[in-house]
Amino acid sequence: MKKIIKLQNLDCANCATKMENAISEVEGVENATVNFMTQKIKLEIDEKNYDTIMKEIKKVCKKVEPDCTLIDE
Repeated sequence: MKKIIKLQNLDCANCATKMENAISEVEGVENATVNFMTQKIKLEIDEKNYDTIMKEIKKVCKKVEPDCTLIDE
């Protein structure tokens, strides 16, 4: 399943890279790209465990950038 998530308050490109690496380590994530300029995450994830995977992604993003908010469209 491909998904695009909007980000709010992502402060720097370095944080985007850290976030991308952390998201890539989440079980069920096949591919993740965080773009600082567009403030979006492009994901390829396992559709069967969508809710569990998204909770974990939000958790790892908050560890990297506590003020960042993920907006699931």
